[in-house]
Amino acid sequence: MAAPDRPMPHRPGAVSLFFVAKAGVFAAGFWIWLLVLAVRGDTATGLHLLAATGAITTTLVAVVLGARMALQRNAAERHAEFKRLLVDISWNAFAAAGNAESTGKVVPFPSVPSDSERPLTGGRTRNNGDRRR
Repeated sequence: MAAPDRPMPHRPGAVSLFFVAKAGVFAAGFWIWLLVLAVRGDTATGLHLLAATGAITTTLVAVVLGARMALQRNAAERHAEFKRLLVDISWNAFAAAGNAESTGKVVPFPSVPSDSERPLTGGRTRNNGDRRR
């Protein structure tokens, strides 16, 4: 199926992608540093603790930022689809109003009623054919 000729919706994420990639690079660096320290076989020191803390923290930051970026992108696509739907609805209503042969087929836009169309004040009007109790 051919892609529609409509422009692509705004997709946030260039800055978010930068921070996700940056957190991923830092996480990879910390994990490599922790692996090197573990392979060397030294006793656990403060450097091991620092490398492990950095690896865990930057990995969690990358995951959270990645999830946030995915949610933003999904929300932007939903918003663009919603805008398209509103435009389609309003265009279809406009086209139907212009193509209608009589005014009974299309619900008109609300307007201020003229003096002759306003109901009388002070009493209720009753339609004899439609009695409801």
